[in-house]
Parts: sequence; C-alpha cells; structure tokens
Amino acid sequence: MAVALDDATVAFGVADNRIYTAVEKATLRVADGEFVAIVGPTGCGKSTLLNVAAGLLAPASGSVRIFGQPLGGLNAQAGYLFQADALFPWKTALDNVAIGLEIAGIARDAALARAQDWLTSVGLGAFAGRYPHMLSGGQRKRVGLAQVLIRNPKILLMDEPFGPLDAQTRQVMGNLLLDLWSRDRKAVLFVTHDLEEAIALADRVFVLSARPGTLKRVYDIDLPRPRITSQVRYEPQFIELSKHIWDDLRQEVVLA
Repeated sequence: MAVALDDATVAFGVADNRIYTAVEKATLRVADGEFVAIVGPTGCGKSTLLNVAAGLLAPASGSVRIFGQPLGGLNAQAGYLFQADALFPWKTALDNVAIGLEIAGIARDAALARAQDWLTSVGLGAFAGRYPHMLSGGQRKRVGLAQVLIRNPKILLMDEPFGPLDAQTRQVMGNLLLDLWSRDRKAVLFVTHDLEEAIALADRVFVLSARPGTLKRVYDIDLPRPRITSQVRYEPQFIELSKHIWDDLRQEVVLA
C-alpha cells in the first residue's frame, strides 16, 4: 500500500485543558497507482487526514505507513498541492516550477529545461516568463501542478486544489489532472467538498462522518477510464452513485 492509516486518531489541546478530537480511529488505504477521493462535511477532518499522510501531523494513536514503512517526520515520497497558491510572487512561472529541482541540487540549466517541459505538459509553454500576478487562477493552478509533479513524487496529496476555481475551469483542471495521472498512475489522495468531482476523478470515494471524523463508507467507482469529467456526469451509473453517496453524506452534513 502506498498509504495505510490504521485506527488513526488526531487530537489537539484547546482552551481550559480540553481535548479536541478531529479524527477518531480512521482507517484508510490507498494502493500504489490508485486515485482515492475523500468527501465529508465541513470540519470532519478531511484535511487533517491529508496532513497525517504528509507527515505534517502525527496521530495521537494508531499508525501511518508509507509503502509499508512507518512514517516518521515528513513524507518525502509525497507531493502536496494545497488549495491556496504556493507560488513565489517574485519568480516567473518557469522559476517557480524549477525551484524544487534546484533545491535538490540539480544544476540550474537542467532544472529550467525540465521546468519548461513541464510547463508545456500543462499547456503553459508560452507563459514561462510570466509572474503569478499575470496569470489567471486556472493558470496558476497549472503552474502549481507542474511544480509538484516535476519532482516525480510517488504519492500526490491534494487538498481542495481546484476549490477557488469556477465550475468550468475546475472541469478543465480535472481533465488535465486525469491526463497527467494516467501516464504513470501515481497514488493520489484527493480531498474535495464537491461530490461530483470526487466521483468523476476517483477509483474509490471515502465518506467521512461528522466530527470527529471517521470512515463511514467506501464506494468503488467502476466507471470506465479514460474519463472526460464533463461527460461522465451524464452516465446513468454516475447519477446512481451520486444519489447513493449523497444520501450517506447528507446525514453527516445535518449532524455537522
């Protein structure tokens, strides 16, 4: 398994010496090459689970294994794409993509050449010299995706990466992500509030309960691939899955 969380509980100390439990005894598996989406009500611990898999948070109890090995510290095999842009405003798109390689000791000329290839892969080959403020929201997300993928992580952790985008741009970015993912099938753990986005992208959808979050149900998404997100939503099987998952999710949204 690329990611294996077993009975993971995450708790924080708050005011008055009380303990706030964000996630309780959550068990989750992501196989190598599998695309898993997590949905659940606001505040149920979706991002918390992602941070545990990234090594940014350590569970109070339970275990975290990455490719079979206990995770201690940051997950060096994962790339993390946040909801907010993580681009340096004073650097061009090309330099933003190349910086991860330069930090890793790759010569600047080689890093820039690879960065240009990745910008071309995400459809921004002609925008290499532009700064983040000169790019649209969707274009900045493309740069961010290239910035993560250029380091060739084995696992992609994605926290509402397309959340700030309009519906049309989200679909375009979803298709781009699926196209890039299909080339080498990295393990993906994708957090989203958008149930239809989860079904359109994933192999499996994990539904979390209301706070404290724990795994309520897992749905296999056996829609054929390759998928076009704007078209697969009209498939009868997609609509049926959406109804079933929403019925599960609606109970938790009311509780939240």
